[in-house]
Amino acid sequence: MSATCLLNTAARNLFSSGIAGFLRPGTLYSCTFSRQMTTPGRVDHLQRTASNFRQMDVFPARVCGIINESASIRRLRLEVPDPNFSFRAGQWVDFFIPGMQKVGGFSMCSAPGLLQREGVIELAVKFTEHPPAHWIHTKCALGAQVAVRVGGDFYFDPTPDNSPLDLLLIAGGVGINPLYSMLLHAADLKRHSHTHTTDRTYTPGHTHLLYSAKNTQELLFKSSIIEVCKEFPETFSGNFHVTQQTAEIEQELQPYVRYGRISEAQLEHCLSERTFCYLCGPPPMIESVSNFLRSKGLSEDRIRYEKWW
Repeated sequence: MSATCLLNTAARNLFSSGIAGFLRPGTLYSCTFSRQMTTPGRVDHLQRTASNFRQMDVFPARVCGIINESASIRRLRLEVPDPNFSFRAGQWVDFFIPGMQKVGGFSMCSAPGLLQREGVIELAVKFTEHPPAHWIHTKCALGAQVAVRVGGDFYFDPTPDNSPLDLLLIAGGVGINPLYSMLLHAADLKRHSHTHTTDRTYTPGHTHLLYSAKNTQELLFKSSIIEVCKEFPETFSGNFHVTQQTAEIEQELQPYVRYGRISEAQLEHCLSERTFCYLCGPPPMIESVSNFLRSKGLSEDRIRYEKWW
């Protein structure tokens, strides 16, 4: 039996007797990873990711917060009480809903530090007709019981032994989710290096985010991103790009927003001998940006991407 068949069979079996029936008790950079966003008529999440790393255990989770990030994006806050649950910044979860055979696949948009501090993770899910995403937008309520399993080969997880690198994070649309997790993780590492001077910790270099969306309403997490840049102005920076903006840009966002797509000149300006780049967004953007970065001398092992479509 193929890995895909095994995953599909496991997914069906998980919910044959409800959540309680299937729950089990209690490297620095990733390889390149391509994962399509779930849409009707296309291969589903379990099939697409059958060859990717995923943990063995499935963990119970409870919806403890729901926020509408935009007209089409809903953010879920999930309490995961099991102390054995963990993830790396940039990874995704298999998302199991009781009574539903289809399994969702959503990148986490929170940092591992939030899980350590509060026992919660966050997911930002775009509305589609695919059953898991549709359920999240139309039926999910506070207190709902679900289950999650961590997977993915696209992550940022430095150790104290790693040399500081300059992170270049490039996001298109909802591709911001794993990169926002990485940004928050880098900020946590920066805070930790300031407050635990006697411990061996990884100290991040400069982190710069380039984030493109249709308009400012579709720029997720923009306020939090700006707050991080203001907290560490010498080491964190970011630019938002809007490609179809018609309304006037809010005054507080104007210093950070540019019209049009991310340009080659901007990309070149961000490069240094210490640059390590993570990209997540539509495949045409990934192909164009990664080809340009390679043409400017950034080695293949310093360009990591996750495609969605």
